[in-house]
Amino acid sequence: MIQSSLTELAAALQGKLVSSVELTRACLSRIDTLNPTLNAFITVDHEGALAAARAADERIAAGNAGPLTGIPLAHKDVFCTEGLRTSCASKMLDNFVSPYDAHVVSQLKAAGAVLVGKTNMDEFAMGSSNENTYYGPTRNAWQQDRVAGGSSGGSAVAVAARMVPMATGTDTGGSVRQPAAMNGVTGIKPTYGVVSRYGMIAYASSLDQGGAFGRSAQDCALLLSAMAGFDPRDSTSIDRPAEDYTRDLDKPLAGLRIGLPTEFFADGMDADVRLAIDAAIAKYRELGATTVEVSLPNAKLAIPAYYVIAPAEASSNLSRFDGVRYGHRAEGYDSLESMYEKSRAEGFGAEVKRRILVGTYVLSHGYYDAYYLKAQKLRRLIAQDFQKAFEQCDVIAGPTSPTVAWAIGEKSDDPVQMYLQDIYTIAVNLAGLPGLSLPCGTGANDLPVGLQLIGNYFDEARLLQTAHGFQQATDWHLRSPELG
Repeated sequence: MIQSSLTELAAALQGKLVSSVELTRACLSRIDTLNPTLNAFITVDHEGALAAARAADERIAAGNAGPLTGIPLAHKDVFCTEGLRTSCASKMLDNFVSPYDAHVVSQLKAAGAVLVGKTNMDEFAMGSSNENTYYGPTRNAWQQDRVAGGSSGGSAVAVAARMVPMATGTDTGGSVRQPAAMNGVTGIKPTYGVVSRYGMIAYASSLDQGGAFGRSAQDCALLLSAMAGFDPRDSTSIDRPAEDYTRDLDKPLAGLRIGLPTEFFADGMDADVRLAIDAAIAKYRELGATTVEVSLPNAKLAIPAYYVIAPAEASSNLSRFDGVRYGHRAEGYDSLESMYEKSRAEGFGAEVKRRILVGTYVLSHGYYDAYYLKAQKLRRLIAQDFQKAFEQCDVIAGPTSPTVAWAIGEKSDDPVQMYLQDIYTIAVNLAGLPGLSLPCGTGANDLPVGLQLIGNYFDEARLLQTAHGFQQATDWHLRSPELG
């Protein structure tokens, strides 16, 4: 049962072959067994999950079920959940229980999904390895001495380890796609504005976007169809008709034009990753797609632009965490100012402090024009490069990450090397485009390699179709780690 797709699970629930309570208990049992090793979950809600499962069974019996009704789900711990702790993997919010649900949470509640818990992450979504967390690192599902990828590493591991069949994440610079690649699952970040950010604790507001994890593109299509939708409470939410992202999955790939950016295939990608990516592209040619060389000349500037813009926005967004209204408050202060200082010093981890300091600096008088304004101009150039490329192709393909998962602690003392792991994903966020990672092979130490697909604005259905066609012809997405 734990190896079944969402479609198979929905059919089993509808056919009364299994109840939601039974399915939920199986997932909770697996979490209880594996989480002490993998550390994918921060909070597990046994009682709430079983209550939701019983309600789902009643809904199914009444003939009022949708495709996700009764199926267990995990949320990244950046989404506010009413009555359940939302920590952002930070000491600052270790004791915070949200009084309301994020839009994504309420959407999936309405769809009948069963929330089993909240997953580990890099603190305030700042990181590429899931090591920057107050609760200890999440471990890769395939090899436990390796990183899970970040910042949504807990959600990726939860799906890869078959703790849950689906999970949510957020992607600011690759934080859904990169951990999906490193754990051999499928993950999609939609166009900016397709998924509401209401109730999603902000890191960088112009870059953050909710995303979906599943075993396959079909699973992600079902989950994203339920998550997406206009929300008037989010000023960046786009008012457009709801979509069924499964609608084009079975269309053939013949005639599809895949763009291969020269910049993605230059130096920087490990040889083992290159072999897997080349083999995946060859498979697409076998399936009837054609490839064309395209150029993204400003892609090399994505990392410096991102690490000006994102910390600047983080500096502003995280100023609200001051120990006054909610969150961690230090003891032993002697003035309001010292309470602020001590609470923030104790509540935030090292990487969060680093990004707040960088962001405050680039926004300060005398540096705004030199750094922040220039980074925003580069952002526009990067978006224009993508639009020129899409005049020649339908989707763009390349690696998700330059390497497979590295050893825990290997890059912790070198923030720049850690930042470079997002070299292929960050430009997508700067441009606001949809991106997807799907498993396409293995590299060193038999660790998963992810192929990244990038689409034009609101072209999620085509991205998912492109991934699904590949997955119908290969079995990489069916493989799972041997965890018992």
